[in-house]
Amino acid sequence: MEELLLGGELRHTRGDAVRLAGVTREFSGRVWRAFGYPSMPDDEVAYTDGDVAALNGLRRLVDDGVLGEDGVIRLVRAFGQTMTRLAEWQVNLLSGMLGAEPGESPAPEAVRTIVEIAEKHIEEFEPLVVHAWRRQLAAAGTRAIAAAATREAAAPGAARSHTTVGFADMVSFTQMSRELEELELARMVERFEETASDIVASCGGRLVKTLGDEVLFCADDPVVGGEIALTIAAAIQDETEVPDVRVGVAYGPVLPLMGDVFGTTVNLAARLTALARPGSVMIDAELAAQLEKRPAFALTRITRRPVRGLGIIQPYVLRRAGQAGGAGDVPWTGDASGTFGDIAGEAAGGDGMGDGMGDGMGDGTGVPPGP
Repeated sequence: MEELLLGGELRHTRGDAVRLAGVTREFSGRVWRAFGYPSMPDDEVAYTDGDVAALNGLRRLVDDGVLGEDGVIRLVRAFGQTMTRLAEWQVNLLSGMLGAEPGESPAPEAVRTIVEIAEKHIEEFEPLVVHAWRRQLAAAGTRAIAAAATREAAAPGAARSHTTVGFADMVSFTQMSRELEELELARMVERFEETASDIVASCGGRLVKTLGDEVLFCADDPVVGGEIALTIAAAIQDETEVPDVRVGVAYGPVLPLMGDVFGTTVNLAARLTALARPGSVMIDAELAAQLEKRPAFALTRITRRPVRGLGIIQPYVLRRAGQAGGAGDVPWTGDASGTFGDIAGEAAGGDGMGDGMGDGMGDGTGVPPGP
């Protein structure tokens, strides 16, 4: 298995790899850990020619001034974290196809079959990874160029370009996680993520991350962000296997970093999600200003609300033009008990007994903090 997937036999110790690649022990250790590989004793034969070539290539990036050492480590960590999840996903997928239940180790016969599939189709799998990476790199590069052009055209001293950020959160997930069997819960989450991911991609947005009962998406165009939010809410309502979602969307400056997004706009979107009623889309005043003259959308301004850490905010319910108002249009009376408290508490990762206001103290990822 190792020789097949690693492109050769294990033939080098750590000292050999360091010497052949022309790097320091410290650098090789940082790279190895950033990839997510376990530490090996110095005298253990645990490295292939491919490992030496990878170290050598990373050293050249530093020597040529393309990246500093810290930049290389960040790049390697991005690859390592992404590929770890991809590899686990693929093994789980193949195991499931061969009859293993989710979370269970495949039987020995299934393992042999997985090895045979890998051996037979590795030349088809590997180009798919490179193809997907190149396509996504091209899309990310295009977005970066467009953002740079926007900043260049802006007035001197203007703030960084704005982005639409949205969360879609399944209703009553905490309760369902207690009631459903693990397999049923996993299938429901998979269906939710699949539906939301397809909508984000088809509308022209970017899926930042999935968090089980919640997805985080971005769109440079506020119209696209609004369309994604409404489409997700409507599509999930039509799903019999997935409960309704609440969607919160905000428009403003964000800090993109390591494939994630950070900042007040992200935290505001999370808080708006907590304020939204099931099946509705709640947006902030900045996004409302961008969409108010668009004929495809209808906006309902509701009572201003205090959000701890963010002050008083002015939310709006977003609907399609001609769509009748729903429960999300009911103004807040200031009573944080009952349904509204349940919604906010659960969205914050608690048990439904929150104070209905959120604390605005996100960790920078945009994910509402736990209890």
